[in-house]
Amino acid sequence: MRILAFGDIHMSLDNFHKIPGMESADLLIITGDLTNFGHRDDAEKIISQIRQVNNRILAMAGNLDHPDVDTYLTEEDINLHSTGKIIQNVGIFGVGGSNPTPFNTPNEYSENELEAFCNVAYEKVKNTNHHILVSHTPPHATKTDMLRNGAHVGSKVLRAFLEKRQPDLCLTGHIHESKAEDAIGRTMIINPGMIRDGGFIEVICEHGGINATLKTL
Repeated sequence: MRILAFGDIHMSLDNFHKIPGMESADLLIITGDLTNFGHRDDAEKIISQIRQVNNRILAMAGNLDHPDVDTYLTEEDINLHSTGKIIQNVGIFGVGGSNPTPFNTPNEYSENELEAFCNVAYEKVKNTNHHILVSHTPPHATKTDMLRNGAHVGSKVLRAFLEKRQPDLCLTGHIHESKAEDAIGRTMIINPGMIRDGGFIEVICEHGGINATLKTL
C-alpha cells in the first residue's frame, strides 16, 4: 500500500497537483488545517478539489479549522479524529486540533482531552500488526515541534503516548517551520510543513513493515 500524506493546506492546494503519483496512491492522508480559520463550506471546497484527483482520503481538522469542519469530515466518513480505520491490516488512527496556543485558535484541546482522544482512537486499531498515528499537533521536545526561537511547543501527552504505545509512524504538522524527521524509540515522526512549501510524505506499507520518507517538490 502506498500512502501520500500532507497537511497545513490553509485553503491553498497549488502544490498538491505537483505531487508525483497522486492519482494512483492507495490512500491520501490530510494531517489537518484544511482551512485558514474556515468552516465546513471551506473544507468541502478543499476536499472536493482533492477528490477530483483521488477520492481515497482520510483527514482531520487542525487547530485553524472550526469545529464544524470536524463534523463535516465525520459526515463524509473520512474523519480520523478520535477514531481509527483498518486498511490492509494497518491501523490508522488520529487526533486533530492542537494543544493550547497563545492565539486562541478555534480548535484547541487540553492535554487531558488529547490524551483521551489518542486512547479512544488506539482502541479501534490496537489489534492490527502495524500502526500509524496521525496527529495535527506534534509530540513535545522533538525536531518536529520547534519554533524559530528553539522553543518546543508540542504535546507532552502525545509524546508520552508514543513512548508507551510505539506505533510504527506518527504523521504530524501544525508547526510550519519545523519540517523535519525524528524518532521516539521505534516510532518515526515526520512533519512535512505546509503543502504550499512543497513538503509531503510518502509511506510504503509492506508485509515486512512501514517505511516513510519526507519529500519536497
